[in-house]
Amino acid sequence: MSQYNIIGLMSGTSLDGLDIVCCQFIKHKSTWKYNVLACDTIGYSSSWIDTLPNLMHASAHELIKIDTIYGDFLGQCVNDFINKYNLKVDLIASHGHTIFHMPQEKYGFQIGKGEAIYALTSIPVIYDFRALDIALGGQGAPLVPIGDLYLFSEYSFCLNLGGIANISEKTQQGIIAYDICPCNMVLNYLANKINLAYDESGKIASSGNIIPSLVNELNQLSFYKKKHPKSLGREWVEEIFIPLLESFKLPIEDYMASCVEHIAIQISLCLASSKNKKVLITGGGVFHTLLIQRIEHYAKNITVVVPSKEIINYKEAIIFAFLGVLKVEKEINCLSSVTGAIKDSSSGKVIGI
Repeated sequence: MSQYNIIGLMSGTSLDGLDIVCCQFIKHKSTWKYNVLACDTIGYSSSWIDTLPNLMHASAHELIKIDTIYGDFLGQCVNDFINKYNLKVDLIASHGHTIFHMPQEKYGFQIGKGEAIYALTSIPVIYDFRALDIALGGQGAPLVPIGDLYLFSEYSFCLNLGGIANISEKTQQGIIAYDICPCNMVLNYLANKINLAYDESGKIASSGNIIPSLVNELNQLSFYKKKHPKSLGREWVEEIFIPLLESFKLPIEDYMASCVEHIAIQISLCLASSKNKKVLITGGGVFHTLLIQRIEHYAKNITVVVPSKEIINYKEAIIFAFLGVLKVEKEINCLSSVTGAIKDSSSGKVIGI
């Protein structure tokens, strides 16, 4: 029997903050079980909210500097979290915060220097989970399907409504997964235009009008015609999606209503084979009432399962902790069936072991 207490760190493209979770993982024979010991979200300061989305335009010197500063921030958050909940921790598994995601050019970069985290915490760290898969010709994303396969095996589909909406599907051959479309990244961008962090419960979107011509143009974007494996980054959203969106001159509520409709349509196309199957939905978009209603409207004959808030908010952090476990166990934690790499891998850089 193997047993670990592991902290998982996750920062997504929606800039909601740093999700931090401590999980106990126990392996008995070939089966993994987990238990959440503690979890928190550390909201970003206005400085980080201003800095993080603009780092793709920073100089090399500035990027290297912020990589370490952000690593220090993560390390301090871990220390505060451990002290707050009086935890004993074997390992930290950190996703970092994605600055570049360009697998088609064979590179990507998540800031949050593992050495900086280790120096502050004195706890072994696994980080940079995407680089090896990209080097092997994969997308480096999504990474959570291995957790969907082992920890959430009772669901046919696992749908995450985060900054980017992504989905995993169990098949007879194993599991496939891919990014679907922008989600909270765009909805929050629009909310920011009227000085809100997000559209609480989708109230603003619910007051808007759907603009069919805009929805149709969004649905025609070439990304949606690609077959999986495929993934999205901030670059595509800022260079392709938002300029198309803003070529229409609309009130914010109409933008929001139209984007929600677009997201729901794209998700429903991915659930076309889900008749009478269970779909687990997590991520911040679960709390957007209109979005969930529109998904259910288009994706009929499915059973939508909304889990506890703990799972909704921290599923990705839980799974990154699990990726760390698999790395330590020298087991595969990145699936080529999902990413398109030439082979499966045990990914992540290790500091302190």
